Amino acid sequence: MTKSTQKELNKENLLNQGVALFMEQGYHGTGLQEILNAVNVPKGSFYNYFDSKENFGAEVIQHYIDPFITRLSVHLSKSDVDALSAITRYFDELIVELEKNQFKGGCLLGNLMGEIGSSNDVCQQSLQSAIRRYRDLLQSGLAKAQQQGTIRSDKSSETMADLLINAWQGALLRMQIEKSSAPVKQCCQDLLGDYFKA
Repeated sequence: MTKSTQKELNKENLLNQGVALFMEQGYHGTGLQEILNAVNVPKGSFYNYFDSKENFGAEVIQHYIDPFITRLSVHLSKSDVDALSAITRYFDELIVELEKNQFKGGCLLGNLMGEIGSSNDVCQQSLQSAIRRYRDLLQSGLAKAQQQGTIRSDKSSETMADLLINAWQGALLRMQIEKSSAPVKQCCQDLLGDYFKA
């Protein structure tokens, strides 16, 4: 294995471990040494990959959201499915996974927004970027659904995308304290199955 390939693999492992530990213990509850030990990277080597824990946190945020954006993009790119059905199927899949995980963790973005969102400028900017990227993709899907005539056109796709993200994040928090998928199911049903519909 080449040196650059090993470095990329180490960085990927550090980011994966960061996602797992931040989900389980939070940003402040996770020490760098714990992350490094889990992936067998020497402490001094951490700074070959990241400038600081804050920069690491910012990259973990983007690393976390990337698969969700990819998955939603795949759903929206299917030509045999209308956009509203694609978005609904995407959220249905997320709910199944939340149920399999027994409602643990919720969403790393929501967790970090509550924990460090206003106290860490580097991570705050990364959270804003991640939410914006996610919202923009949802907005494009909802705009497509408007063109297809399946959702209402008296509200902008941007407004509906923001509402969906805000409601979903709140529903995830309730899901965690109630240990039930009812809040997230209600969120999707009330918005995608009712309020947004044409």
